[in-house]
Amino acid sequence: MGTCDRSHAVSSQGVTVVALLADPDAPTEIAQRMARILPARLADKSGQGRRFDVEVVSEPFTAGTEDPPTLMRRIMDRGRAESWDIVVALTDLPLHSHGRKLVVDLSHEHGLALLSLPPLGGLRLQTRARRAVEEAVLSLAGPRATGAEGPPQRQPLLGPFVSRLAPVHPGQVGEEETADLRYVVSGPRGYLRVLVGMVRANRPWRLVPGLSKALAAALATGAVATVNSTIWNLAEPLSAPRLVIATVGSVALMIGWLIVDAQLWHRSAEVSREARQRARLYNASTVMTVGLGVLVCYGGLIAINLLWALFILNDQVFASTTRSPLHAPEYWTLSWFVASVATVGGALGSGLESDEAIRAAAYSKREQERRRMLQDGEGDQLVT
Repeated sequence: MGTCDRSHAVSSQGVTVVALLADPDAPTEIAQRMARILPARLADKSGQGRRFDVEVVSEPFTAGTEDPPTLMRRIMDRGRAESWDIVVALTDLPLHSHGRKLVVDLSHEHGLALLSLPPLGGLRLQTRARRAVEEAVLSLAGPRATGAEGPPQRQPLLGPFVSRLAPVHPGQVGEEETADLRYVVSGPRGYLRVLVGMVRANRPWRLVPGLSKALAAALATGAVATVNSTIWNLAEPLSAPRLVIATVGSVALMIGWLIVDAQLWHRSAEVSREARQRARLYNASTVMTVGLGVLVCYGGLIAINLLWALFILNDQVFASTTRSPLHAPEYWTLSWFVASVATVGGALGSGLESDEAIRAAAYSKREQERRRMLQDGEGDQLVT
């Protein structure tokens, strides 16, 4: 792929070849799903009888850097080695540019686009990503509104991103950068959308099967506690507010223990304002990811404890011990309270998990590699 004008990017066979260069894991899955319908949709939207061929290439193009200009140069070099007319790169890492959170970078001269998925949010991600890729490809493949130099005058990419919940606007582009058009997100609402997108990329539901030893400890604790008469006497008089307090306390303990024990808290070695902002964003996504995973585990514990109580408890023995009949409210209260007790037991059991297992359950592959490189870099600084 040369440095010529890409206003009518068409291969020698009359077909525009579009490469979706995707980071492993979620970006690759998203790219593969959209690739099935993208050629037909692009042909319909572009008109003029144009045809498109979409290829998906999964490789860690963000390895070792989060700098958008560096990534754009990597994408350009990668595209030059292939017979691609347009390259759209997708990553689930949050990217920053001049203190703003990057949504998309485009280079009309080289036919390149770099799309960061977290600013698209956590809901309808597949649809939003497909629309963004469609608009990027049509913009890169279509006629330019200016001459051969300078960015295009029209800015068509706002459509897939703009809403009252996401203030997207053009961002600053350096003179020496490959990109000629950039969109960024800012403000509290934009921060929230990026945060939700990061949590979505981490897939917090994977934390449940990833903590097998902690879950085994929690289930064992719950099974024993359910048939313990002391627990019956403690649970029977508990009101809903006190049960809620027990829930919050046990869940918070589990979240804190997992983060501290597996060293998930990010401490930046840099002192710049942008580095501190990134650290806050990463730590907030960690708390939300682990928190959602723990809440899923907690809900499962309540259901399992309830089934176990319905199977094992004898209403006459329970009534003689607590002086209260064993009806539906008592089953529910006991199961709820035992879930809190079992969660504390699960927190202790999580100490048997390896740090790598917890990180693998809590983070996407890109985020795991990013944190590993940061730790290695800080270790090198300490050695020197």
